[in-house]
Amino acid sequence: MVCYDRLWKLLIDKKMNRTELKNKSDISFNVLAKMGRNEFVSLESLYKICNTLNCDISEIMEFRRNEAT
Repeated sequence: MVCYDRLWKLLIDKKMNRTELKNKSDISFNVLAKMGRNEFVSLESLYKICNTLNCDISEIMEFRRNEAT
């Protein structure tokens, strides 16, 4: 599974809310909603977020193994 907890923490550290991120990175509300549910989003969206926050992809997301497998 994918997890975006690192992104939410980074936004807190940068004193930025989700709406500001959406507007500055030119991503849709649907992308943010999917990320809020830890669903997959496009690499293009992840690039826009990383570019906006001046960070690497590993600073905003991680993959976690499913406990059931």
